[in-house]
Amino acid sequence: MAAPVQRDQELELTVESLAYGGNGVARLDGFVVFVRRGLPGDTVKARVTKVQRRHAEALATDLVAAGPHRVDAPCAHYPACGGCRFQDLAYEAQVAAKQQWVADSLQRLAGLSDPPLEAIVPATSQFHYRNKMEYSFTQLEDGPTLGLHKAGRWDEVLEIEQCWLASETGNRIRNTLRDWAREEKLTAYDQETHEGYLRHLLVREGRNTGQALVQLVTNRGERFDRERLIEVLNAIPEVRSIHWSVNTGVSEVTNLPTELLWGEDAIEEAIGGLRFRVRPNAFLQTNTEMAERLYAIAREFAQLSGNETVYDLYCGIGTIGLSLAGDALTVWGIEISEESVACAIENQELNGIGNTAFFAGNVGEVLSDLRVRAGDPGVVVVDPPRAGLAGKALKRLGEIAAPRIVYVSCNPTTLAGDAKRLADDYGYRLVRARPLDMFPHTPHVECVALLER
Repeated sequence: MAAPVQRDQELELTVESLAYGGNGVARLDGFVVFVRRGLPGDTVKARVTKVQRRHAEALATDLVAAGPHRVDAPCAHYPACGGCRFQDLAYEAQVAAKQQWVADSLQRLAGLSDPPLEAIVPATSQFHYRNKMEYSFTQLEDGPTLGLHKAGRWDEVLEIEQCWLASETGNRIRNTLRDWAREEKLTAYDQETHEGYLRHLLVREGRNTGQALVQLVTNRGERFDRERLIEVLNAIPEVRSIHWSVNTGVSEVTNLPTELLWGEDAIEEAIGGLRFRVRPNAFLQTNTEMAERLYAIAREFAQLSGNETVYDLYCGIGTIGLSLAGDALTVWGIEISEESVACAIENQELNGIGNTAFFAGNVGEVLSDLRVRAGDPGVVVVDPPRAGLAGKALKRLGEIAAPRIVYVSCNPTTLAGDAKRLADDYGYRLVRARPLDMFPHTPHVECVALLER
């Protein structure tokens, strides 16, 4: 049966709910239409952008009647900027939607009719919560500027004057670098022509230490005065570390080798009574306040008595493993990033923790070797990337047969899929799951899950 709509057709729709990822869900005689920029309860005029056999996609072009949860967005750049998705949705409705997304994933993908899902932990701060921001340079008529990609566009950058996700310090650093770039008469890199010089700015902050790290990413060659750049940034007292990277490729990346121009090679962050050294490319949860809540939930779920060997897989800079070390016999961490592992070892020494060890390697390839070296674990903590556990990593994890797995997830669909495989193939049962809102005004939701064998 053919779809009842056509591309570019104008429709009037009433949005019922939010789908995972943030699009509104509307129905036209039972046919599902996903509406970008549509919020629950809204009646909108929408233009169809894509048609498939079972559903269509549309963009809301006009608000006919606002739903009960629609609010005024405080940011002057919203909704043109792609950094936020839900500033115009009341925060209580955001967290309710995220709770439902996790429930739907566990029911539909993990096959759990009544998943053991606990109430979502809302964010401590709804704005200015990010400790890491990546900006892109773009060229305007009056010179280069810095901003974020426009909503739905990878090739267009919107100039940002004040970002409501960044701190006051972060906003000041970005605007200072914009003014410096114009003073130096530098040009922004053009992704289409591959000409120009300035590419990205990365700002990382220790929100509890008042320290900031700046990484400038340019095209090849050194076309700026180092001393002037250092002088400009030294006017901001929080800046403790200035790095420079050169990207000679076409990919828009900041995860690059860096040259230290000034200051310490790392900054520090303090979470849960521990201090952590953070370099430009090291992984750390980007919401410091909620990271502390996440680590506390992981400790609660791990149920450590002091006699357990703990594996901390995808350990990053060691934050979760080190937060568990005081309640464990030993903690063994694996992380593929050598820079993150170097930070984890430093963090272990910085905090005087003697019962942890960290190694660089691919989890799926080195897990068997770790078992030979460390013995069987009582608890395994995993914090994988959005794609979840790779096939070999999941198989090795299942074969180890630890009594408890604490799974820290940033993607409920891959959490649900991995939980089902661990249940079907290795006898695990999902016992608890607690979502956290680490990223207000975005479709992202974190979840900590406990699986027992």
